[in-house]
Amino acid sequence: MDLVLSFADRYFFSPYVYPESWPEDEPVRQIIGLLVVTNLGAAILYLVMGYLSYYFIFDHDLMKHPQFLENQVRREIKYAMSSLPWISIPTVALFLAEVRGYSKLYDNVNESPFGWPGVIFSMFSFLFFTDMCIYWIHRILHHKLIYKHFHKPHHVWKIPTPFASHAFHPVDGFLQGLPYHVYPFLFPLHKVLYLGLYVFVNMWTVSIHDGDYRVPKLLEKVINGSAHHTDHHLFFDFNYGQYFTLWDRIGRSYRHPSALEGKGPLDAVRSLMAQAKLPNSMGSPANGEPVKGKAHKHD
Repeated sequence: MDLVLSFADRYFFSPYVYPESWPEDEPVRQIIGLLVVTNLGAAILYLVMGYLSYYFIFDHDLMKHPQFLENQVRREIKYAMSSLPWISIPTVALFLAEVRGYSKLYDNVNESPFGWPGVIFSMFSFLFFTDMCIYWIHRILHHKLIYKHFHKPHHVWKIPTPFASHAFHPVDGFLQGLPYHVYPFLFPLHKVLYLGLYVFVNMWTVSIHDGDYRVPKLLEKVINGSAHHTDHHLFFDFNYGQYFTLWDRIGRSYRHPSALEGKGPLDAVRSLMAQAKLPNSMGSPANGEPVKGKAHKHD
């Protein structure tokens, strides 16, 4: 994160905000700068990727599903935007430790223990390490003593949109993001790669809520995609993983996606729409209008 803070200092904070007498490496200044950069960056990533996914990928027929809530998109955005500033506070504490040199982040490839192979290996180890940690954190958040306090708000969205991706309780959001920030304190990682992985993580989080259930046949039992994660929202005790299905298989919580078996949310919507077109004697509305989904309240 020091690369981002350094860029912000050079082109924004130093010339326009802070007096020249305030050193860039002063802790209070770094905290303020990190709070601004973290909140602004998180909001931009969320809104830009959410809008792109919502308008170009998300199947809007899902909004006709009976479990799609009234004003759901607006509620998802409002909840996410109110949570992000609170999530940023403990996150900035970890970023400050990184900026002040307590992590194992490095600037140059020659600082990697194994050169370029080490850089490439760290990318995959980051994904597998964070996937493992998030699986167990996510599963613990489903414990009956914890769930209702922190994770339940995210499960209000039974048929999520891309904007549900960051609509977490602040404690929930921070805990599920914690492995990303812990990794560079435990293992060497290139700073540019870390930033790239941070953006990728946010993109992936949006993608598993985007309602695009297509998965390459060879990967559908390996990759945890939107079809898998939607079943988590619908059926609760399955598919806790983030990127892969490995830990769900180890933890016996894997469920093959209903959407890949022709029994998913879109199939339910198509069935409702087909029923709406049947003759009145078969139970369709007298005016022949398609059946519209009703908003269900989460218990």
